[in-house]
Amino acid sequence: MRLTDVPTAQQAALFPDASRPERPLLFRDLQEIQDRLLTWWGEPPAPREVWDPLTQLIYSLCSSRTKDAESQATILALRERFGGWPSGPNSWDEVRWERLRDASVAEIEDTLRLATFPDRKAVQLKRTLERITERVGSLSLAFLAKYRTDKVRAWIEELPGAGVKASAAVVNFSSLRRRAIAIDGHHQRIAIRLGIAPANATARQVEATLVPLTPVGWTAITMDEHHTLVKKLGQRVCSLREAHCTRCPLREVCLTGSAAATSRS
Repeated sequence: MRLTDVPTAQQAALFPDASRPERPLLFRDLQEIQDRLLTWWGEPPAPREVWDPLTQLIYSLCSSRTKDAESQATILALRERFGGWPSGPNSWDEVRWERLRDASVAEIEDTLRLATFPDRKAVQLKRTLERITERVGSLSLAFLAKYRTDKVRAWIEELPGAGVKASAAVVNFSSLRRRAIAIDGHHQRIAIRLGIAPANATARQVEATLVPLTPVGWTAITMDEHHTLVKKLGQRVCSLREAHCTRCPLREVCLTGSAAATSRS
């Protein structure tokens, strides 16, 4: 497959300021990537603990550029200090976040101290929750279940600090469980190295090129699993500082990996 197979108008919309990759991809579709990653790791990722859309949005806003362990600790700290759980301490189904919305920025920042940029995120988080209340009349995103996926994502992306990754996470990871691929820094970097997107492609552009490569039968859960597998690869093998191509399960289908192998021979 070549990106040049995509209609010219669509290419221009995806990459208005980027050099388009002209080399053919070395794999058929994302199923081949998925199979290689599953074989490499030996087992699929553990099932995600699915939250309501609002809790997932809060987590996404707090977890940007923050390691998973610290992100998990942060959402638990927020819930302990500001959340409520009418269904019991082990359930996220009915968490209420009004106390978080009404807290001072200083209180929120103190609770976000394990996350990166807690001062910035505290302001964005409070503004986001206030904005949702203004638009909806209450602090809930349950109504999004009635919307088309594209409308849900557009609605989310109008909130302070919420971009394409956050909107994809809300529709894919939360109880909405819609088809989308959340593109974090690891996924973006690996897609570029694979040759799917040009070097200066944005997360939105990368997702737009990846989704057409997903098999028809892929569900929202499959896309979630794919995100987790690629993220794991980026954390452990294909890092920002160095691509360890010789021990990468994708080296045979990766333009960067194949180029590295050629240079060594």
